[in-house]
Amino acid sequence: MSVRQLRLVVEAEDFDEAVTFFRDVLGLPVEGAFDTGDDAKVVILDAGRATLEIANPAQKRLIDEVEVGRQVARKFRVALEVDDAVRRTREAVAGGATELAPPTRTPWNSLNARLEAPAGLQITLFEEGREP
Repeated sequence: MSVRQLRLVVEAEDFDEAVTFFRDVLGLPVEGAFDTGDDAKVVILDAGRATLEIANPAQKRLIDEVEVGRQVARKFRVALEVDDAVRRTREAVAGGATELAPPTRTPWNSLNARLEAPAGLQITLFEEGREP
């Protein structure tokens, strides 16, 4: 068996707020949108290349400590690679996210910011290899 796509499905109580944040604020293009007319709606957003990162509890605690300075993560969070973590974090906060930790240099040389986003998702915006 060969997996062709990873699709994370998120239930959002405030559908319009979540779509606006991820589509307009973070800039994820719409791949498809379906409205059955009976109040059931879905928007599929293209988030680029997907990976499945599986971490043990010690690694999860380490990432929380590095990015935020304390334990805040739930069972899962979404990490999105961006070109400019500082600017994109400001835009995300202006667009409705709550900053849990500002962009922070990690030991693996990425610049990571932790946010609480609409739809109850905790997200990391990260920029690879940016010099301090």
